[in-house]
Formats: sequence, structure tokens, C-alpha cells
Amino acid sequence: MTITKILTHWYSNNKRQLPWRNTTNPYYIWLSEIILQQTQIKQGLPYYEAFVAKYPTVFDLANAEESDVLKLWQGLGYYSRARNLHTTAKYIVKELHGVFPNNYKELIKLKGVGDYTASAIASICFNENTAVLDGNVYRFLARYYGIDTPINTTAGFKTFKALAQEIIDTDNPAEHNQAIMDFGSRQCSPSSPNCAICPFNTSCIAFIEETVANLPVKIKAKKPTKKYFNFLVFVSDTGETILEKREENGIWKNLYQFPLIETKKIQTAKSFQLELKNHAFVEDTNYKLFLFNETDIVHKLSHQHLHTKFWILTVPELPKKGVPVENIRDYAVPVLIENFIEDFNF
Repeated sequence: MTITKILTHWYSNNKRQLPWRNTTNPYYIWLSEIILQQTQIKQGLPYYEAFVAKYPTVFDLANAEESDVLKLWQGLGYYSRARNLHTTAKYIVKELHGVFPNNYKELIKLKGVGDYTASAIASICFNENTAVLDGNVYRFLARYYGIDTPINTTAGFKTFKALAQEIIDTDNPAEHNQAIMDFGSRQCSPSSPNCAICPFNTSCIAFIEETVANLPVKIKAKKPTKKYFNFLVFVSDTGETILEKREENGIWKNLYQFPLIETKKIQTAKSFQLELKNHAFVEDTNYKLFLFNETDIVHKLSHQHLHTKFWILTVPELPKKGVPVENIRDYAVPVLIENFIEDFNF
């Protein structure tokens, strides 16, 4: 049996029943692929179902307000995916009359669509002979062929893309691509794969040479930097608080947060009282200050760790326009803020 036949045979007996596997509609495939970037299926599935329910067509998504899209996305992280999703939907509707490109070359030009997503849509929806390359495929290929070229390098991408393309089933690229991704996810899993029942255990170089745990190779990223965030949670006598929209570019662009003071180190109640004197925003405000969390809440992002404190300021009236606390859950916020809102229980 060839690699392709073994993969598709395994897939026919083990594939998961997922809603986007019952369609070749490019809108649904695109939506699922964007949601599942950096996200496990069990976490992404409820979001996919929510998006399909609220925005059943690309026209519905294009006509939505970005704030509504971000709110529905809340909790998934990597919010640039949601912004790109909305931008691309509007482009497809306005410029392409609601019709998705039907080939890899044109699909990859869409904002937020890279090699993997373009390959997935092109093969699944249009049967184009183009191989997918995601983390699961990298892992299977690296182990099966015993390749130690780092996967997060240009050389690694070229090597593994060529290999994935070489073994693709040209008669049925859609099924092959879904099979190899599912196999890498479930059978050739990142840790403790059950190699004893793997259909490739007589030919897998990593298994034969006992290097399964060492592959694939990935160059370690730089150590994340530390940042110290202090959120000011105003609570007025009239039941209002202050939310600010992040306008600057960044992962939280267009999301809402409490007023933020970033400091160079961890703050105590005493040091933060002094810090507040440097901010005109609260200088003339009559407030009482309470620290919600004595221990920093550490929110880990890929490139930085946010050491966070939430400071509660009770005030007779707000120093600027606020929002009723009963409406606070209507706003799209980062998961760090969302978790606090739930814990504080406004």
C-alpha cells in the first residue's frame, strides 16, 4: 500500500464527523479554517457553529459591524484573524460579487489567507491538486521520513511543502489532505503517540530509530518579554464604569478595556497611589482605591507575558463618560478583561 492509500484507509475508519466536512461550500470551509488556526477543534467548533448561525452567508458576515464580529470571536484570541475575516468577507462581496476565488493562486491573495488555508480551500472545494501543510502534517512527515530540518524556517517550509506535494493523491486531493491532517492530529499526536498500533510503524524512520519524541524540530522563539499592566476599574455611585476602545495597531485593536496604566515593575498599593498622581486622568477625582488581586494575573501571549493588576476605584461620579455596568458584557473585550468581569461579577 502507498502512503496515500494507508492514510485514506485509516481516515475512512477514523474520521471525525464535523460540520465543515459535509460541505464543499468555500464560505464554510474558509470560516472553519480561519477559526481553527491556533485553535483546537473542541474549542473552535462552538465558535464555528455560532458564526454559521449568525452569519449563514458571506453577505451576512460582510454586512455585520466589526464590533459584533469581534464580540462573537471573544475568547478565541489572535483577534487579527477576526478582523481579517471581516475585511475579506467585505472584499469578496464588494469586489467579487460574493463568489470565492476557485484556485490557490487567487485564494492566497485574500487578506488573512496563507499557504495552508488557500491549499485547504482549493483542494476541498475545487479539487485542486495542492497539498496542505499545517502542524499535524509537518509532524507526520518529519517523523515518517526522519527529517530534522526545523519546520519554522524557510528551508523547512520548502522541504516539507515539496514532500507533501509529492505524496498527495492527485485523484482525490480533498480526501488526502483531510486524511493526513486528521492522522497527524489523532494518531501521530504531539506527545505520547500510540506507535504500537500505527499503520506506518514498520516504515516510519522516527519509530525505527527511536526519535519520535525529538521530531519535528522547531527553533525556539525568543523569551517572552514581561509587561506590567494596571487596569483602573471605575465604579460610580450611579452604577457606571469606564471602557476605552483600543485604536492603535496590535492584537487587541478595536477591543475594549478599562483605562490602562503600564508600569515598569510590579506595583504595591502604596507605590500605585504615588503612580496615580502622575496621571491627570484621575488627579482631581475623588476616589477610594482597592486592589482586586494581590497576586498578579499573568496573561501569556506568544511574545509577551502580561503581569496584571486590577485596581477598583469607587467614585461619586466618573471623570469621563462611562457605560452602565449592566451593559458591560455587550462590548468585545480581550479574554483577560472578560475573565475579570466574570470574577468581579458586576
